[in-house]
Amino acid sequence: MPSPFDLHSASAYQAWREKKLAAYPYTLNKQIIKIDDPFQLDLATLQAMQQAAAHYNTVFYRLPSVFATQKAAVHTLAKRLGLIRLDNNLCADADALTSLTVTQHQGQHDYIPYTNKKLSWHTDGYYNPPTQQIRGVLLHCVQPAIEGGESRLLDHEIAYILLRDENPAYIAALMQPNVMTIPANELNGKVIRPASTGAVFQINQQAHGNEQGDEHDEYLHMRYSARLRNIIWQDDPTVKAACDFLQSLWEDENSPYIMRYTLQTGEGVICNNTLHRRTAFVDADQPQHKRLLFRGRYYDRIQC
Repeated sequence: MPSPFDLHSASAYQAWREKKLAAYPYTLNKQIIKIDDPFQLDLATLQAMQQAAAHYNTVFYRLPSVFATQKAAVHTLAKRLGLIRLDNNLCADADALTSLTVTQHQGQHDYIPYTNKKLSWHTDGYYNPPTQQIRGVLLHCVQPAIEGGESRLLDHEIAYILLRDENPAYIAALMQPNVMTIPANELNGKVIRPASTGAVFQINQQAHGNEQGDEHDEYLHMRYSARLRNIIWQDDPTVKAACDFLQSLWEDENSPYIMRYTLQTGEGVICNNTLHRRTAFVDADQPQHKRLLFRGRYYDRIQC
């Protein structure tokens, strides 16, 4: 069957597009899934999480206070959704989850996630090589900030639809294998991550059976950052126009597609590496009350 991501298959695209948009508008408060026990996840709760992932590539959840600060609970929940292969990145903890908190540790202080500054729109691991592509992301809140720190998310499939509806040439431009380059990362004169060049949009094959009855087994992956520094875009007018259009999406405060929520203790979000950002925040003075989130980056997608 024709792929909805084939720019020459208008009918397949329209059918997929109609199904995708039918799930909106998105009411976040109704979508937060309460989990009684992550170590004994019942079938109904698991299916609710899988359904949310199938519709939005995103799942919000809430754990009881007894599990709110347990890394073991986070690991167990991720595994139940098929997120197993963790990316043990430069700043990760010993268990490969990353503790996101304001820090002065050498090697972290230059990275925005470890400050109270805002994070621009991006997908995680956009600087990773293809062999370490980040397909799943988990954020779990242990302690929120005093003020701010709101998460905003946009399903990358929605971004694809909005771009393609505006101009299919934008999609073709952003699928070029050399459209976006992230320069090498150097620390103390040593290269700790080489330069990375690749496409923004990529069509991958599902690694598992599709239980939703779709006629194709492809999925869309997005590699993107809205940052202005340390990023090299292909010098092409269509690429620039596509980037400008994406920027206009980020500036639309009334978008019905952008999810906005400030995670509280015991709450989290699991996604198929959808587009996301974080607003700036005010942190507590006391160390025990400082904002702390656990982040997991996975080479797997949520199993639906």
